[in-house]
Amino acid sequence: MPYKINDGDRMPPTGKVVVCCNHISNSDPVRLAFSLHRQIFYMSKAELFENKALGAILSGLGAFPVQRGRGDMTAINRAYELLRNGQALGVFIEGTRSKTGEPLQPKAGAVMLAYKNKAPILPCCITAKGGGVPKTFEKCMVSFGNLIQPEELGIEKGTGSEFRNASRIVMSKIIELRERDLKAFEKR
Repeated sequence: MPYKINDGDRMPPTGKVVVCCNHISNSDPVRLAFSLHRQIFYMSKAELFENKALGAILSGLGAFPVQRGRGDMTAINRAYELLRNGQALGVFIEGTRSKTGEPLQPKAGAVMLAYKNKAPILPCCITAKGGGVPKTFEKCMVSFGNLIQPEELGIEKGTGSEFRNASRIVMSKIIELRERDLKAFEKR
């Protein structure tokens, strides 16, 4: 699973932060875990924890289960607790894996968590050569953008439309990283 890390030093060494990343492969949490010198905790779909061996691996990587599409308060409370305790929370902002590698519509949950916890967002993009879904030993780039502070999200009242607009801001930063990395792959 070869990969190159760009700007990993943009991850704050301590303090609460929401790492918002695109999602193109089952191996994305592993790539992120080995890209940074800091533990990231993730929400992962609860179905993955039904397999005890896989569940143990995911838990070891910092994942915890979330019942998607239900407003899982146990998972949301766990995310709040992690941020209150100054941890890094990883969220795949699209809510599911892209089957083509192309960016999907972002979900608003990550920016809502960041806003309500006054946590900065660290945009991250995993890009495979050619822009698609990476094959097992295909080279990828894991790139980090500049921190986005909560006040930069344009959220004033905490409405659904503000959260959706803020999630598009974050996704646009992820897409910028992807486009830069695709150009870098072409130059090689």
